[in-house]
Amino acid sequence: MSTHGGTKVPRHERARNVRPEPWNVVLLGLFLLVIGLPLAASLAGADGADPGAENREMAVFPRLDGSWKSVANFGNGLGHWFDDHFGFRAALVRWFGETRLFWLGVSPSSTVIKGRGGWLFYADDSALDDYVAERPFAPEELRAWRSALVATNDWLNERGVRFVFTIAPDKHVIYAEQMPASLHRVGGTSRTEQLFEYLRHTTDLTLVDVRPALFEPKGDERLYHLTDTHWNDRGAFVAYREIIEAVRRMVPSVPAPWSRNDFDPVTRDSAGRDLAGMIGLTRVLRESDLMLIPRRPRQARVVEPPGATPTDEEGRLVTEIPGSRLPRALIIRDSFASGLAPFLSEHFGRAVYLWQNYVGADAVLHEKPAVVIQEIVGRHLLSVAPYNDVANQR
Repeated sequence: MSTHGGTKVPRHERARNVRPEPWNVVLLGLFLLVIGLPLAASLAGADGADPGAENREMAVFPRLDGSWKSVANFGNGLGHWFDDHFGFRAALVRWFGETRLFWLGVSPSSTVIKGRGGWLFYADDSALDDYVAERPFAPEELRAWRSALVATNDWLNERGVRFVFTIAPDKHVIYAEQMPASLHRVGGTSRTEQLFEYLRHTTDLTLVDVRPALFEPKGDERLYHLTDTHWNDRGAFVAYREIIEAVRRMVPSVPAPWSRNDFDPVTRDSAGRDLAGMIGLTRVLRESDLMLIPRRPRQARVVEPPGATPTDEEGRLVTEIPGSRLPRALIIRDSFASGLAPFLSEHFGRAVYLWQNYVGADAVLHEKPAVVIQEIVGRHLLSVAPYNDVANQR
C-alpha cells in the first residue's frame, strides 16, 4: 500500500494505472515486425535464399522415402533447410555484412579477413595459422614429407615417369603488406620455406618454388583477386611458366611455355568472388578481373566430365588436344590448379587433373604419363599429412 493525496492506493490498482511509454510501444512493434516478417514470408511461400550472393549451394528440403533413416533425419534436415530459406534471409545477410564491413570496418565472418585497400583474405582452412607461422614443422614432420616425396619420385622414375613438386603460395604470402596491421607474424619462417629449404638440401627432387617469380612483377600488376582466395590469370600465368620450364628440363618434347605476347591483357568488371560470397556480399562487392585472352586459339578440350571447362573445380578433369602426339601428364592438384589448367593443358596431348593430396599409383599405371606434377597450396602443409601411396606397389 502507498498513499496518494492522503489516500492509500492498493498495489494492484497502481499496476493498472501504469501506462507504457509511447517509445516502448514503438520498439516492441518493431521487434515483433522484425521477427515476424521472415516467418510470415516463409509461410506465404517466399524463398529467402540467394545462392549467388553467398557463393554456395543451399540446403534442399528433406525427403521422406519411407525409411526410418529419412524419418530420423527429417527434423535436422528441415532445420538446415529453414536456416537457408527463411523469408528475407538474403536481404538480412546482406544488411549484416554491409553494416559490419562498411560501417564498423570489420569482417562479417571469422573465415574472412578484411585487409587494406579493399583486399580480402581467407582465414579458414589453416590460412591464418600459415600467415602467423606459429607452428613450424617438427623435424620428424619434415622427414615424413621427405620420405613420402622421395619414395614417390623413385617409384615414378623406375617407370620412366618424371616428377615435379610445387607449392602454390597463398595470397597472404605474396601480398603480406595488404594484411591488417593488427595481425602479426609470430614465427620467422613459414612451413613452405621450411619444406623447400629442407628438400633442397636433402634430396634431388625437382622442386618449383614460384614465389620469387610472383614477387618480381607484383608491383606492375595485381596477380591475385581482391575478393577471392586465388591468383588471377596473370598470377597463374607466372606460375605456369615456372612449372613448364621445370618439366621441359626433364621432358624436352614438351613445348616451350607461351609468352605474354601470346595474350591480350583485358580488364573486366566482375562481381565479388569466393571471399565476398563467404560474407554474403557477392552482389555488393566488385573488382576488376585482370584477364589474359589468348591471341591464338587454344587447342586443348575438356573431354571429362562432359560440358566442363578447364577452370571447373572437378574431382577428376581430363583435357586432350585432338590428334596430338605430345606427352601425357598427371596433375595432382587442389583449387589453385584451376587457374593453371587452361595454360598447362596446351602442353600435353592428354592431361588428367586429380583433386587429391597424393600421387595415386593406380592413376599412374592407368594413364602412363610422361610427367606427374603435384601442386599443393601452402596452407595445407598445416593440415595435410604426407602419404605414400606407392609403398606397396614395388
